[in-house]
Amino acid sequence: MSENQPTARIARTYRFEAAHHLPLLPSTHKCHRMHGHNYRITVILRGQLDNRGFVTDFGELDDEIAPLLKQLDHKLLNDVPGLENPTAELIAFWFLERLSRAVTIRVYENDDSWAEISRD
Repeated sequence: MSENQPTARIARTYRFEAAHHLPLLPSTHKCHRMHGHNYRITVILRGQLDNRGFVTDFGELDDEIAPLLKQLDHKLLNDVPGLENPTAELIAFWFLERLSRAVTIRVYENDDSWAEISRD
């Protein structure tokens, strides 16, 4: 592909289920108590197209994220190193730290609430 080509963005969404509580909130806050979510995470990559016409093959991204999802799926997030206070923002940051090619991570706790962390 030409070096003068525009930058492309791709995204892939993954799901995991997990429990958590937010220990830094007041004990009267509902999220201070243990509860769970059906999380959705969207991983966004940016780059130039390779000789195959991809930023990356989605299967390669799947292989990269699978071990991370395994650490979180059906787990208590507070027990995962780096997620002792697992807000949606900090979960997004946790993924961004571990996915060097990602430029943006969006974490949905439900259909109406999400947090996003970006490198740019």
